[in-house]
Amino acid sequence: MRIKSQKDFFAGLLFMAVGLAFAWGATRYTVGTGARMGPGYFPLVLGILLAVLGAIVVFKALVVETPDGDPIGKWAWRPLFFIIAANLLFGILLGGIPSLGVPAMGLIVAIYALTFVAALAGSEFNWKEVLVVATILAVGSWVAFVWGLNLQFQVWPSFIAG
Repeated sequence: MRIKSQKDFFAGLLFMAVGLAFAWGATRYTVGTGARMGPGYFPLVLGILLAVLGAIVVFKALVVETPDGDPIGKWAWRPLFFIIAANLLFGILLGGIPSLGVPAMGLIVAIYALTFVAALAGSEFNWKEVLVVATILAVGSWVAFVWGLNLQFQVWPSFIAG
């Protein structure tokens, strides 16, 4: 069978691999039933759904004809680097690295850093727009997690919060 869309074929394989990995990992937790869900139920169901979605995308890539075969093309190294760096920076700023003496800077600083570094991945960078988006994300995260869910974690750097 010939691959008629390389992009869809490999994206579907990626969906299937990630979905199966999550479903397999979820089986290490108590799954429970639909009426009494355990901690592994939700990731198991989402993993299975993602794997099924991937299978549908792979099937479509093998059946539906595309004009040029929809080749994959070059790797986008710049976006890949900045998105991964933004997530690593978010984790470091949110929790710090006590073994290296890096203090936790809190949720708000971590979200602003995440947004600004991730925005560098695009071809255009407008710092005013990024500032607005970062502010909306920071306020929304504070409302959802600190105020709404009452989660206890550091919101501000210790030198500000005391």
